[in-house]
Amino acid sequence: MVKLVLVRHGESIANAANVYTGWNDVPLTEKGKAQAQKAGELIKQIPDFYPTHIHTSVLSRAIVTANIVADVCHFLYLPMTKTWRLNERHYGALRGLNKDISRKVFGAEQVLEWRRGFDSVPPKQGSPIVDRRYQLCDQHLMPRAESLHQTQLRLLPYYHDEIASRLMMQEDQLVVAHGSSLRALIKKLEEINDHDIVKLEVPNAEPIIYTMDEQLNIIDKKILH
Repeated sequence: MVKLVLVRHGESIANAANVYTGWNDVPLTEKGKAQAQKAGELIKQIPDFYPTHIHTSVLSRAIVTANIVADVCHFLYLPMTKTWRLNERHYGALRGLNKDISRKVFGAEQVLEWRRGFDSVPPKQGSPIVDRRYQLCDQHLMPRAESLHQTQLRLLPYYHDEIASRLMMQEDQLVVAHGSSLRALIKKLEEINDHDIVKLEVPNAEPIIYTMDEQLNIIDKKILH
């Protein structure tokens, strides 16, 4: 058996302000750092969890959370890969907008569809992202807005090539990412249908432990609080 542990980053300043973040790079709040510390303490207590690799996004809130968790768990020696494919979903023109205001502007039903629907794409960002961290990426792959489905499609190649391949070798893995990117991955892992994915929430810094067999079938799932 092998373990895959998923963790959403601690509270960010955008979470605290109730605004859409997406690919905006925002720091953790002090509460978020404390949440990451607690997540590390919880992960440290998982029996027989010995990851060989840590995977995270290229956004600071996930990287800092991963570093705090690694420090608490004495995993700092492990290799860590940072990839845009684990980034939060790109919220397009909604980035930086308060969620309550968006409901007033676009209507609660439309906002719910954008936030929780599988195929609904929010309004696109007016121009491509200009950021050094993406300069070496294929610019044709850089989104201006994404549905959860599109987030899943750009995430899965990395999952199969870099995470599942190691799990198949019976190597435990740790992933520290974002609410929507983890929802997209969990949808695949648990074969959740397009309707039921609307109900799935991934809280900040609550580790999710999957225990899998040799074919990566899920034997057990636990969420640590």
